[in-house]
Amino acid sequence: MKSTIKDVARLAGVSFKTVSRVINNEQTVKEESRSKVWKAIKQLDYQPNLSARHLRGAPSSIALIYDNPNSNYIIEMQQGILDQCREKRFELVIHPCDSSSPDIVKELTQIVFHSGVGGLVLTPPLSEMPHVVAKLEEENIKHVRIVSGSSSPDDSSLCVYVDDRAAAHRITQHLVEQGHRKIAFFGGDSAHASSEKRLTGYKEALQANDLEIDEDLILPGHYSFESGAERARHLIDNGKLPTAIFGCNDDIAAGAMFYAQNNGVNVPEQLAIAGFEDNPFSRHTWPRLTTSRQNNNAIAQRAAELLIAEICPGRYDINVMADNGFEPQLVVRDSTAQQASPK
Repeated sequence: MKSTIKDVARLAGVSFKTVSRVINNEQTVKEESRSKVWKAIKQLDYQPNLSARHLRGAPSSIALIYDNPNSNYIIEMQQGILDQCREKRFELVIHPCDSSSPDIVKELTQIVFHSGVGGLVLTPPLSEMPHVVAKLEEENIKHVRIVSGSSSPDDSSLCVYVDDRAAAHRITQHLVEQGHRKIAFFGGDSAHASSEKRLTGYKEALQANDLEIDEDLILPGHYSFESGAERARHLIDNGKLPTAIFGCNDDIAAGAMFYAQNNGVNVPEQLAIAGFEDNPFSRHTWPRLTTSRQNNNAIAQRAAELLIAEICPGRYDINVMADNGFEPQLVVRDSTAQQASPK
């Protein structure tokens, strides 16, 4: 038989009303009693009725907020958050949106006030938009941001951060060590800080190796297969073929590879190509893409863990001030295997 709220109360030595107040995160309960209740809940594996909690106004769900055309990124983020939600007995609301909408702040606040979610996991570019973060703070809406950087950009809210700059430096260094001197950079959407950070890492690696930064080989664009193919077309058709391309994500790199190979350019013999993220594109191309493995599942799990701990203070024993940083790791595959002759 499943444990009941009265079983929890009996084991904790408190009234069932006290148990209810603890589950609903009411602040009137003394810390000693709160600790006893959560200990009893864990011991009995008691599962509160989520629908009843919702009717009483207690949060039982969180929302994933995103504006990203990369379906693999979203699926991995969603799975990571779901893993935490299932463990903590929360529900997950998935909310795609347009970050450029003039009503985006209103849209986000309405999700909380109308859907009753306890908080938001914000992904880029929304997580990196100061006016969005400021409004959530003003409305006291709990949230955790996933951002690009080597540390939290500010103290306004909890962040999980990804060191794109260091990872991009490592990819570029790998290409340099392969003998490449003319390395093109295909950027992602400018609204995403990751594109800027990866460009910075690329430039720093070139400078560290006393290589010239050729602005003609730095092509802005979007995080898409089509964008990668279009920029490869621009270089190849105009006779500006480099010896290597660093695509800001695997979709871009796969698009560049597709256009190159369909126009007589062999990869990696004539052109080495590297991507970023280690999504399925990197493993399904031929040759397989060298890339930087970004563990989106683990990143999302940590963000959800932090958010649920914010929503239910004292319920879960986690260190919210622990290192919440992730650094993607270089994965060398066939697309950069051929060593170029130094130019």
